[in-house]
Amino acid sequence: MKSPYFKVYIEFNKEKVDEIIQTTIAKKGKGYVCSMESNNWTVANKEPEFAKVVNGALVNICDGSVIAKILSLIHKKNLSSYVGADLFIKYVRMCKYKQFFLGNKKEVLEGLRRKLSKIDPSINESSFEELPFKNVEEFDYPAIAGMINKEKPDIIWVSLGAPKQELFMYYLLPHLEQGVMFGFGAIFNFYSGVGKIRRAPRFLRNIYLEWMFRAYNEPSKNIPRYYRFMKILPRLIIEELKSKKESNNKSS
Repeated sequence: MKSPYFKVYIEFNKEKVDEIIQTTIAKKGKGYVCSMESNNWTVANKEPEFAKVVNGALVNICDGSVIAKILSLIHKKNLSSYVGADLFIKYVRMCKYKQFFLGNKKEVLEGLRRKLSKIDPSINESSFEELPFKNVEEFDYPAIAGMINKEKPDIIWVSLGAPKQELFMYYLLPHLEQGVMFGFGAIFNFYSGVGKIRRAPRFLRNIYLEWMFRAYNEPSKNIPRYYRFMKILPRLIIEELKSKKESNNKSS
């Protein structure tokens, strides 16, 4: 990660993201990856402690094509998103990593096991564990880590919803022996084939309207999130332009 964007360090180079992840796994290291979308950016810009959490990640990806486009225009660079759903299925299809699935609902986890085992049969032997519904500070992190450490997975997928899953990974990290955690929320639902939550069709993704599809499918959840982000977006753009100008003046 080289530069902060809207106060969060992001790596837009997909090859570099993969290099960081795979090198950490190869060295039996540990850490977490945050998927930055509008809600996480809103929280990070309102709560300094949460900004420290996401900026303490191994690497952060931009999970928003519209945000990537805005930042591209500001910085006059070709910045593209690395959508969490794409990264997730990419690493499943590699069929080389031992994985652990944590969070969401039992029926979603069962559907996810069935679907993913068709891609990588070894996933059928992976652990798919629910978590009790409680505040993020109330989890028994040593016990959860003990369960994970027995299996020594390379990858731990966490589905608790943002920003809860980012805080969860931050609190769990000190207790883990190894493994890269990914906080990817609704992605379990996308690939489980269970329930009504689906990913947007490709033609909508191609024209930067995946956010609209998600708002339509889960209006009570996503519309307030998008509204809160739009309220602070003008300020973020002004601050980003000011920061860029100051940086250019220092380098000239």
